[in-house]
Amino acid sequence: MSCCSVYRVPVASQSPRRNQNYGLRGRIRRNQIVIRAVSSDRDSASTAYDVKFPSDYDQLLFQAKVATDFALKDGKQLLEIEFPTTSLESVPGDGEGGNEMTESMLLIRGYCDRLIPPEKSTKTRIFFPEANEVQFARRSAFEGSSLKLDYLTKPSLFEDFGFTTKVKMADRVKPEDELFLVAYPYFNVNEMLVVEELYNEAVAETKRKLIIFNGELDRIRSGYYPPFFYPKLAALAKTFLPKFETVYYVHNFKGRKGGTLFRSYPGPWKVLRKMGGTYVTLHKQEEMPSLKEVALNILPSA
Repeated sequence: MSCCSVYRVPVASQSPRRNQNYGLRGRIRRNQIVIRAVSSDRDSASTAYDVKFPSDYDQLLFQAKVATDFALKDGKQLLEIEFPTTSLESVPGDGEGGNEMTESMLLIRGYCDRLIPPEKSTKTRIFFPEANEVQFARRSAFEGSSLKLDYLTKPSLFEDFGFTTKVKMADRVKPEDELFLVAYPYFNVNEMLVVEELYNEAVAETKRKLIIFNGELDRIRSGYYPPFFYPKLAALAKTFLPKFETVYYVHNFKGRKGGTLFRSYPGPWKVLRKMGGTYVTLHKQEEMPSLKEVALNILPSA
């Protein structure tokens, strides 16, 4: 039986997130998320879930937090969050790699402040790619935080040639840990392999959750790494990545027929185009389209 109802989830105005350590600006605007349940079918309900493209990073972080809450409530165990950090309209490569990682670190702090209640902070472990980044995080974005900070790999004497020392994930995890957040594991090809190990040794068949934050998983999905040279990494596209629910996602396409691929769980995947300062929806679908499909088929025909 179908129905037609409107559920409004009020968003309380929050205090400013301005902090000398991580510099997030502004105040989350009083807003509403509208869910129109048009059918008892879940796919139809998700299609009617309406989230507007964010106007700034404060709004983005709030939307990502709400999407995460919905996914966790639905029992999702592996979550992906992906969006550009240089600006909301930037594309991969617009920013310098080190700066993008620093911006991601700041945004992760803001995301965690919204998502994780104080009593859960000591049960949340954030994995950065390398040990030296943990030291930097403690002196900057995460100064004063009770969140647990950890790392996936340690630099080796041959770091300049792409080699790192592997860290056994089972030794890093503690029994009280409930949530793992992995920060931008894409600079070194071994990092995602370590994330898979973390899942196998500490998340699978448990109630723990794992979130990958700006991991650029599209590189693996798209075959960016040749399978002949990176067989283990290429295998992740078939064995590991399909287990993830992409709960919040922004990917921009430049050019005369450019646009944006956007998703906020549990809503559909939307292809947007900015027209006169407003984002217009060109296309919707339930499953994630490939970036190639969006760039070559959906955007040119819209």
